[in-house]
Amino acid sequence: MNKEFDALLANGTWTLVPKLPNANLVGCKWVYKVKRKADGNIERFKARLVTKSFHQQEGVDFGETFSPVVKPPTIRLILSLAVSHGWYLRQIDVQNAFLHGLLHEDVFMTQPFGFIYPQLPHHVCKLQRSLYGLCQASRVWFSRLTDQLQASGFITRQADHSLYIYHQGSTLIYLLIYIDDIILAGADMQSINHVITLL
Repeated sequence: MNKEFDALLANGTWTLVPKLPNANLVGCKWVYKVKRKADGNIERFKARLVTKSFHQQEGVDFGETFSPVVKPPTIRLILSLAVSHGWYLRQIDVQNAFLHGLLHEDVFMTQPFGFIYPQLPHHVCKLQRSLYGLCQASRVWFSRLTDQLQASGFITRQADHSLYIYHQGSTLIYLLIYIDDIILAGADMQSINHVITLL
């Protein structure tokens, strides 16, 4: 819990503000998970702070919602191309992906249980960044990722908005997005590593 809380503070996830009288207040809770190795032994204990999205009000706390999920036929196509052409494949899991999403709406959350500031116990957290559980979390994360990919020269197609293609000269890289998991495929491992470094 301390590591999660420190990561939230380090990312500037919220600012403490006095509670506004008419503001909708979204609750939060801690979710615990035991991460296990392939052999079943415990790797680590994980705590994540999530919002209670059922407290959110559409039109007040969020507008659009969207989860970027690549289509199964697209995955099969890219994997079959990779196998037939002998391409490299890399899979990355973005840590704390939703924290990279910047909120455009004013969302107010209660202070996390166990971490209430004693000097400001009646203040609330005005969220600057997205948290797991928010209705718009996937959308704002995907928007930020898309901006970065397009600035790096990737383009997408209408057929699948979670497939991005980089094609410059002889370099061809396919990038597939499944929420916060990314698969990269291409013939040049150095170019793939360069994209990972950019991200």
